[in-house]
Amino acid sequence: MPVTEITLSTDIERSPRVLQLEGVFDLPPTKRQDIKLPVNLPVEDFDWNIGLIVGPSGSGKSSVARNLFQAALRDEHCYHWPERESVVDAFPEEANTKEIINLLCSVGFSSPPSWLRPFGKLSTGEKFRVAIARMLAENLPLVVCDEFTSTVDRTVAQIASAAIQKAIRLRKQRFIAVTCHDDVEEWLQPDWVYRPGANEFARRSLRCRPPIELEIHRVTKEAWKLFRHHHYLDTSIHPAGQFFMAVWRGRPVAFSSWISLLIKTRDGGARREHRTVCLPDYQGVGIGNALSDFCASIFKALGIRATSTTSHPAMIASRLKSRNWKLVRKPGFNKGDMKPHQKAMGHSVARLTAGFEYIGPAAEKHVVQELT
Repeated sequence: MPVTEITLSTDIERSPRVLQLEGVFDLPPTKRQDIKLPVNLPVEDFDWNIGLIVGPSGSGKSSVARNLFQAALRDEHCYHWPERESVVDAFPEEANTKEIINLLCSVGFSSPPSWLRPFGKLSTGEKFRVAIARMLAENLPLVVCDEFTSTVDRTVAQIASAAIQKAIRLRKQRFIAVTCHDDVEEWLQPDWVYRPGANEFARRSLRCRPPIELEIHRVTKEAWKLFRHHHYLDTSIHPAGQFFMAVWRGRPVAFSSWISLLIKTRDGGARREHRTVCLPDYQGVGIGNALSDFCASIFKALGIRATSTTSHPAMIASRLKSRNWKLVRKPGFNKGDMKPHQKAMGHSVARLTAGFEYIGPAAEKHVVQELT
């Protein structure tokens, strides 16, 4: 679709002040102003999933998007968000609950308590991800998001971009982000980039996104206050647990607690993952799973079994694909006659859960010494 030129026309109301300005700056009298933008966007010449139109304010990126992709143009304001109903009620009627859950998780919004809130009660970062999920839910052949990440913190924008690009590729959809922020490019991993200010179009080979280097600290249960309202079960925590917190760029991002199992084992005992939470702004790139794996590797180095029972669909899916975890109980509902050791391992009667045991590598000795 190479388009050679777009003409932007604006009618000029010839008010007394306009006449004065023309005289002061020696502007030619006019009733209409035309701006011609040359555009080179050969996006139909190859297969792609994600595009990026980026440039400073006034460079013409939104004008290009409106003129070429009007039917596909979306933002959070084009949807009706119920004032009192939860965000899930704003999704298309034909979408079932499982599909909505998968969509929200896929864009990195994996906090069920927040799903129950109205859109207006969400944080700015949560609104952004919900809006993207809503756009994808239409299953359009192309979605164009104007002002992409313009309302969120830049660190949050980068994490969200990484989560969103994974979701789009898995769904095999086409998505164009329109933004003035070029810091998302490495995280969004677009197949092509267009800079309208210079009329430059470039195909881009996929690369690994920038690494996320976490600092892990042993903490007290007081740190749970930062994370408790984002856990998908409840806000309680076992006081006798061992607590770990992940920090990225100086900010707390995830928390994990582990408790002893009151069952006999042949080795040095066992620990069960009790609570693992990643803050909503940092979900979708595997931080919570990385923290969980790290904690389990420490216990393995100490000769302690590490187990986990979860009902969160995103975590179950991740564990089933991970080489570090072995499925010891398939996803399902437990019968009411559970044995004592099953109750100790956190098995639930009311929820669909799956049980796993860590089989990945053990942490290095110096790491264990620092955190134990």
